[in-house]
Amino acid sequence: MPSEPTPVVLRGGTVLTVDAAHSVLPGHDVLVVGETIAAIGPDLSVPPGTVEIDATGGIVMPGMIDTHRHMWQTAMRGYGADWTLTQYFVWYYLEWGKVFRPEDVYAGNLLSAIEAIDAGVTTTVDWSHGLQTPEHADAAVDALTAVPGRFVLAYGNLQDAPANWTASPGFRDFVARRFPNGRGDDLLGFQLAFDVTGDPAFPEKPAFELARELGVPVTTHAGVWGATGDEGIRLMHEHGFMTPETVYVHSASLSPDSYHRIAATGGSVSVSTESEQSAGQGYPSTWALRAYGIPVSLSMDTSVWWSADLFSAMRSTLGADRSREHLEAHAKGDTVTHSSLRAAQVVEWATRGGARALGREDRLGSVEVGKLADLVLIRNERSPVMFPLLNPHGHVVFQAQRGDVHTVLVNGRVVKRDHELVGVDLAAARQAVERMVEHLRAQLGEEAWEKGMNPDIPETKILDNPYTYTDFRSASTHERRQEIR
Repeated sequence: MPSEPTPVVLRGGTVLTVDAAHSVLPGHDVLVVGETIAAIGPDLSVPPGTVEIDATGGIVMPGMIDTHRHMWQTAMRGYGADWTLTQYFVWYYLEWGKVFRPEDVYAGNLLSAIEAIDAGVTTTVDWSHGLQTPEHADAAVDALTAVPGRFVLAYGNLQDAPANWTASPGFRDFVARRFPNGRGDDLLGFQLAFDVTGDPAFPEKPAFELARELGVPVTTHAGVWGATGDEGIRLMHEHGFMTPETVYVHSASLSPDSYHRIAATGGSVSVSTESEQSAGQGYPSTWALRAYGIPVSLSMDTSVWWSADLFSAMRSTLGADRSREHLEAHAKGDTVTHSSLRAAQVVEWATRGGARALGREDRLGSVEVGKLADLVLIRNERSPVMFPLLNPHGHVVFQAQRGDVHTVLVNGRVVKRDHELVGVDLAAARQAVERMVEHLRAQLGEEAWEKGMNPDIPETKILDNPYTYTDFRSASTHERRQEIR
């Protein structure tokens, strides 16, 4: 058993509590004793031996929570920057996803877990659909438990049908070995991750039944244009598999009927705005989810494309939602004079919204006495962006970035301080990733490796311009001057 954490106090920061009232407490201390927040207030008395961290001029906020990240793909960071969703599916599902070894899954998960806590993401759902074998699954868990963060393994296998892999003896044995208590514990939770195609035969039903038997939630990509849609939602609803614990990822191209079904059954949606904007699942759905009263959490999807931090997720989400609001108003000849979605709401989605989606709102997601001490201090004295601090919620969304994360606590333990990770072997992660990339390049060959990273650019045609005068354009400058005279 790990020893009891040393008490820690964050002194004099602006505390974004993300409580129900979105309270902001300037000049407050936050005292952590053991795993929990023991007190919040100005000039707190603290136990002897307490570690004191100066938060003056900074923002203390809850640890952020990412409810959907394909962590095993992180070792290919940026490789698919110019992909569409179709190219992603072809590369991982049809061509090369099967060449990932257990050690490759380990490398991706390890790097992803490290960069999560580095960016102030204290809880991450590993939407781990690269688990082709129990050995791959063991490697994923080994990586997560090697990093001092809070994680949820969402077990999936993109190379096989959910009814098949959930029924395999190897999967059952894995669950019995690694999650003997069913859902895991405070630091490592467990879910099932699979999609519903909409096939009227509902082949995913046995996987849902197993999830119910194990007592674990299901997370599923829903409302992904051309892949998963309204029929899948209808089948889940009619068979009684839509529950308050179900997390629907993206939900960017669903009908009003599907949104009503999600709202009525109490589910939540994980919005990956950068992904939806770039890959093509549909327009980022917060504008619709707000209309139907569906709870929202945020996620970044995969580092094969995007930045793996929730500052980018918050910023792009607020921008996409407001852009939609302006666009619809302009189409009606109207003007938006007051934005409906505010920065404080998006900060809540990145923190308390994630806790709610994971059924942990009673213990995570806000800075309140008695809750688990997953905390982030945003403070950077070397940055001109960190002052003046006028609108703290707006500062977090539009001004701060991962380099401004000064201190991170997970479960009461300091895992980053003074902008440096604590107890993390970054060199070992680098070596594991280098071996993984070397293996992939060898499997693909240089031609396929380069082609995968550089997909063809479709032809574009410039519109004919009625204001182009070819005679004028072709004449020399001297000739034009003569004509003008």
